Amino acid sequence: MDVTERNPLYPPVEPYKSGYLDTGDGHEVYWECCGNAEAPAVIFLHGGPGAGCATAHRRLFDPARWNIVLFDQRGCGKSTPNASTDNNTTQHLIADMEGIRETLGIENWLIFGGSWGSTLGLVYGIAHPGRCTGFVLRGVFLGTMTEVNWFLHGMGRFFPDAAARFFDYLDPDEREDPLGAYHARLWSDNSAEQRRAADQWGSYEAACARLRPVQGGGGGGSLALARLETHYFVNQMFLPDGYILGNIGAIANLPAVIVQGRYDVICPPATAAALAARWPGAELQLIDDAGHSAFEIPILQALVSATDAMAR
Repeated sequence: MDVTERNPLYPPVEPYKSGYLDTGDGHEVYWECCGNAEAPAVIFLHGGPGAGCATAHRRLFDPARWNIVLFDQRGCGKSTPNASTDNNTTQHLIADMEGIRETLGIENWLIFGGSWGSTLGLVYGIAHPGRCTGFVLRGVFLGTMTEVNWFLHGMGRFFPDAAARFFDYLDPDEREDPLGAYHARLWSDNSAEQRRAADQWGSYEAACARLRPVQGGGGGGSLALARLETHYFVNQMFLPDGYILGNIGAIANLPAVIVQGRYDVICPPATAAALAARWPGAELQLIDDAGHSAFEIPILQALVSATDAMAR
């Protein structure tokens, strides 16, 4: 396929197989397979946590050359129960990936993840390096509290209008701890309050995601996304701070392509550069005319080119 500015994605494709992984602790995790069942496997890891998969994500991969595995992480998308944080940690998600891999009889796979998906992919790789053939990562997030604090307090330096809406929603005495305040409101007994808090949280993130901001602040956000992001943030992603860079040696021999928007305000490129500096097998691609969103055309072009290159 020739990747062009007008059509960087492969044509739409439907799953040839789908199902649910019963985790045994209250969750049913939706998974699906697209493309060529006989080809090398790639697993797509969505962001958030809590964003879920979209049909467009299937189209990042050549369906003739990849067995494309997608799944909705616990609490979001088609997985049930929706917006649940019970038994929902990074370690649970890694176990789910292994459960899906074993269910499908896949020996190893390419890890593809963006934003939070890059975090999950890297932690999975450190835990199971022998199951990984390589990595394609976008908008790198290493799961540190420095990055969380940037998300809460730093992005507003570039998007002050979005930050003003994000903080003005809170009472003055809550603004010193916006993460705690939003987390509390998302779990209040008032469903309308939960919805308002989710919309404010999602709007803040969406408004900062692109090089050219979405008019009107970027829309609202799902309850699952807001609950799961705050749940993981208040629990420090269930990882020791600095865990990924401290353990990157486990996968440093594997190939990786890191696609990073130069003007990514949500996950600033210094983080991707720090990861690449520790990873001899990694190629860092700084995309000059892009921010954080996977659906900016230059980012899509780079991601599709990366998966094509990995297929070769």
